[in-house]
Amino acid sequence: MFTNIKFNLPKILEKILYNLQEIGVKPILVGGCVRDTLLNIPCKDYDIELFNIDELQIVEKVLQKYGNVKLVGKSFGVLTLKVQEYDFDFALARVEKKVGSGHRGFEVITNKNLNFQEASLRRDFTINSIGYDFFAKELLDPNNGLEDLKKKRLKHIKDETFVEDPLRVYRAIQLCARFNLQLDKKTFLLCKKIVENNELEELPKERIYEEFKKLLLKSSKPSIGFELLKQLGILKYFKELEALVGCVQDKVYHPEGDVWVHTLMALDELAKILKTEKIEDEYRKLYLFYATLCHDLGKPYCTEILENKVTSHKHETLGVEPTISFLAKLTNEKKLIEKVIPIVKNHLAPFQLYLANSSLKAVKRLSLKVNIQDLCLVCLADCLGRDIKDKEKCPKATSWLLEQATLLNIQNNALKPHILGRDLITLGLKPSKEFKQILDYALDLQIDENLTKEEILYFIKKRYCN
Repeated sequence: MFTNIKFNLPKILEKILYNLQEIGVKPILVGGCVRDTLLNIPCKDYDIELFNIDELQIVEKVLQKYGNVKLVGKSFGVLTLKVQEYDFDFALARVEKKVGSGHRGFEVITNKNLNFQEASLRRDFTINSIGYDFFAKELLDPNNGLEDLKKKRLKHIKDETFVEDPLRVYRAIQLCARFNLQLDKKTFLLCKKIVENNELEELPKERIYEEFKKLLLKSSKPSIGFELLKQLGILKYFKELEALVGCVQDKVYHPEGDVWVHTLMALDELAKILKTEKIEDEYRKLYLFYATLCHDLGKPYCTEILENKVTSHKHETLGVEPTISFLAKLTNEKKLIEKVIPIVKNHLAPFQLYLANSSLKAVKRLSLKVNIQDLCLVCLADCLGRDIKDKEKCPKATSWLLEQATLLNIQNNALKPHILGRDLITLGLKPSKEFKQILDYALDLQIDENLTKEEILYFIKKRYCN
């Protein structure tokens, strides 16, 4: 393993590396781009560490002929360059010293005389500390990262530096999920100690959100990461998720176990579905994952055992409040939260409408509440994310609903009302509180009676214009 690995770098990057060598710089590829290449994962982000130089001006001049160069914080000594579909980061070789709290509380000390081994000690995990010398065609592995990669093990480099940034706990979680790695025992205990010391509390939610994003979007089995969240004790910060653990379910419909187990299975199923459907839109994938993660957050509020049967009536509606509460701990982005809530609130609808063999009227009304295509993806993951024997029933309901919605061209958009406020004004009506009542009446005629715009206007005149 990892023998005869070919680093097929972008031609533009090869040119840049040669240019840097010409001015006496020794560029070494580091971090994720090396790790991903070793794992045969396509790469578009490249980190290059620069040795034998202690100032960036001369490097900046070399890079400027390739595109717009940005300096990321003078104290960090990092230049970024975006060319074509690639993102390049060029950083001076450095060590970091913790001098204050938070992720900004570091003193960065650049040193052109550092060797690669010394510079690698500031990195988090051994698999992220492997370097590649393009000119020598040689892998640099001072911390035995290759061995850990072979053994599918995630191991930190140095206790003293690892604990300096508590975000590394979240990084450990998402990396284990993305690459199906086992967290090294010592690293696990160190992460657990950081959690127990409440050091995660100093992290801004924006940084945590980015790690959740990588966990959800880049993992084939997100459940690995969420199980680690539980094992490390991090669910104490997300009480909405913690409440799912031990929340019982009816064994007929959920033989797999509690709501936590089901939710994790549903996340893994959604990852498969999105891959099969070849959905590339990252933002869409993200809110679908969050909808799946949150879809049963209401169950702990209403689960009861009645006559040896477990029920959770209205859990979909009761799930709205904890969904908002949970997502607010990760992001201030209202748009994303507004995408998730309707799916949570209506995640039972596809099966309800299918089993009732509902009319197109019901499908039309559903489209006004939620994106039906998105809803069907989450509903399918919900159904498949359990240990039932008759899983073939799962796509029947979602396929039926999608077919009905497609007939009306509302599978991905809400039904467009025939009558708008401006139409009422054209009729001579003045804007008032009554407008909503009239528009609701018009929409009812459109949906229930399947009337045309002209027909609806006739009934509005008759009822409201005399």
